[in-house]
Amino acid sequence: MIDANLIKSALPQCKSPDTWAAALNPAMEQFQINNPGRIACFLAQTGHESGQFNRLTEGLFYKTAARLVAVWPKRFPTEAVAAPYVANEEKLANYIYANRIGNGPESSGDGYRFRGRGLIQITGRSNYADVGKALGVDLLAQPELLIEPKWAALSAAYFWFGHGLNALADDQTDDNDVEDFTAITKKINGGTAGLQDRLALYRTIKPLVK
Repeated sequence: MIDANLIKSALPQCKSPDTWAAALNPAMEQFQINNPGRIACFLAQTGHESGQFNRLTEGLFYKTAARLVAVWPKRFPTEAVAAPYVANEEKLANYIYANRIGNGPESSGDGYRFRGRGLIQITGRSNYADVGKALGVDLLAQPELLIEPKWAALSAAYFWFGHGLNALADDQTDDNDVEDFTAITKKINGGTAGLQDRLALYRTIKPLVK
């Protein structure tokens, strides 16, 4: 389906194209990401989400309180409230993800333990449990498996399939490809952050996929 040369061309910053080709092919086959439109959309979206397959763990290191206020204004209404979480990923994750997405309270450590990992970042105890059950691996006991290429690829393909993204990625003559791609972005991101970069990757990748 895809090979290292395609990944090198499409995602030139990828440090391990051979590794990712080997991991992605079986994952895409298992979850029916199996035609040019689906493959191009999937690689563009996962490539953007992961910094071209180089970043598999959510970045929660913030250097300033002002940035925390800007990113999470409801959590941090003032810089004084945000100050204890500056440059402290574990404390921040445990706070912002406490008592949601299946996590326990801040003191449980679940927020940091089940922070975003993978090509499409799986986040929260309940999502780790769901993905692990579907893939036949205990991600609650070993959440760090999601930073291994095999499981990062499988978890992303499972998310893609489960959220109906194959249908949106299919190239139909009577629909608007940009609208569909934007809908895919919203399913993954919750909004449209990075949409132009995602589209640029898609337009680069699509001609390469046969």
